[in-house]
Amino acid sequence: MLNEILSFQSPAISSLIFFLIAITCLSFALFYFSRRALARKVDELRNVQNELLLLNQQNAQLKQDSQHQKELAASNDELKELLNNERVMLARAQAQNEAQQNRINALLEAHEDKINTMAESERRLQTQFENLANKIFEEKQNHYTQQTKHNIEAVLAPFKSDLEGFKRQISEQHIREGQERASLKTEILGLKELNQKITAEAAALTNALKGDNKKQGNWGEVVLERILKESGLREGHEFDTQVNATSYDGKRYQPDVVVHLPNDKDVIIDSKVSLAAYERYFNCEDDNERSRYLVQHVASIKGHIKGLGNKDYQALKEIKTLDYVLLFIPIEAAFLLAVEEEPDLVTMALNNNIMLVSPTNLLVALRTINNIWQYEYQNQNAQQIAEQGAKLYDKFVGFITEMEKVGKSLDNAHASYQGAMNKLNNGRGNIVRQVEKLRELGVQPNKKLSENYQGLTHGEQ
Repeated sequence: MLNEILSFQSPAISSLIFFLIAITCLSFALFYFSRRALARKVDELRNVQNELLLLNQQNAQLKQDSQHQKELAASNDELKELLNNERVMLARAQAQNEAQQNRINALLEAHEDKINTMAESERRLQTQFENLANKIFEEKQNHYTQQTKHNIEAVLAPFKSDLEGFKRQISEQHIREGQERASLKTEILGLKELNQKITAEAAALTNALKGDNKKQGNWGEVVLERILKESGLREGHEFDTQVNATSYDGKRYQPDVVVHLPNDKDVIIDSKVSLAAYERYFNCEDDNERSRYLVQHVASIKGHIKGLGNKDYQALKEIKTLDYVLLFIPIEAAFLLAVEEEPDLVTMALNNNIMLVSPTNLLVALRTINNIWQYEYQNQNAQQIAEQGAKLYDKFVGFITEMEKVGKSLDNAHASYQGAMNKLNNGRGNIVRQVEKLRELGVQPNKKLSENYQGLTHGEQ
């Protein structure tokens, strides 16, 4: 039928039909091949998508790994910071430990230094008092020697016989000064032995008192009385006990001891400090209890300092006290223990116008006051000598003045005598010649001129 159709159609149409069939076949062929190519492209696209998906997954994994790495790095930084902080804290702890150890060593050294300083202070105090005594003796000796030499011996040298008594007194005074200087040196050297004896007795009696404050106070007064006796001061003269005094606001006080000084000054000594806590500390064997009693001992002294400071002894009418009151602690060991435990105790006392004293330094101070009184008494004798010398000097000046007047009167009398003798013997018409001429003229006198005047009668007419 196709052939019939082909034969029926014209050649042009046939060509067109073949062309269309060819085109159609070609289109199918192209479509077929395109479909296969498209299928291959689709497969390739799917492969690419799968690879892209895999790459995305790998990228996500890499991002996750990167985040994990960052977290690990941050964690590592935190660990490093913690490690550095731990190292810093360890270094600080080591530094603090080292500083604490250094502080402990410093405290130990300071403790040893305090002990050495206290021992050295005691030796230095003895040396200072010895040097002070020698210096005072030398100054007084030089002063009195110069004063005696220039004011008495040089001025009153013509009256040596009248000054022999004063010279003997001065010589005796110098001898006494030498003897007192030697005895003072011996007494200072004996202070240590006396202090040890007092301390031993104090410890024994403290054990017997067993915390009785009344007995301790009375015993403190007994020790104080003994030290006053050892110092050489006299009750009723250089010191008084249990003096009744009144302040300007009407309060009545009774200080234990009032030591008098020259120039109308006084020093008050208080001996009523309680040593009950020290007695317990001394007799206790448990270290913890001893520490507690030691704190109580220091607190007791502090309390007594405050109470004594509030009394204001400086405002008493009958007593012209110095700015400071002496707080006497009758046991040397109790005094040293309190000062060692609380070094600021001395400063606290000074701030309350109080000076802490033990048997040793109180005895040294009282001995010094006694020596000052001895110098004062010697000064009074020297003053009397000076007054007597001044009176004698005034009499001597008056005598010289009168002798000068006598000399002037004698000079005037001699001048008058010479004038009279000149009129009698010299010149024309002197009296001797005129009188002798009377005898030549025939006067018959009963007496005759001496030969000394007869030669004058031959003078000029």
